[in-house]
Amino acid sequence: MAEKKTLQKRKTEQVEKVERTHDRNVFIPVVDIYETNDEIILVAEMPGVDEKSIDVTLDNDILTIRGRAIDEKPEGYELVYSEYEVGDFERSFSINESIDVDKIEAQYHNGVLTVKLPKTEPAKAKKIEVKIK
Repeated sequence: MAEKKTLQKRKTEQVEKVERTHDRNVFIPVVDIYETNDEIILVAEMPGVDEKSIDVTLDNDILTIRGRAIDEKPEGYELVYSEYEVGDFERSFSINESIDVDKIEAQYHNGVLTVKLPKTEPAKAKKIEVKIK
């Protein structure tokens, strides 16, 4: 039987339908996930995101990362051709109970968000004393 993964990409049909109040694009950031015996590290590319707009939340075992990219246009110029799109970034993952939620850390540098998810210590076997009445 296959072992359940600690961190899983949320299935598309599980994502809630959200009505947006603005007309910005929403991109799914590309993510690399690394795992050691002690932690899981999630590395997400979020180019152009304003570091003050980054939001990392954990709610009901769903880890969600969000960020809003800055729409910078050079002053005094008129856009004549465009291939680069600006928008928001958002992606969610399901995690299981083996993550120590009080020790999750996140940092953002040069367009890359890194989230460290430390694993909890596995429960150790314990001998239970049987009392005689």
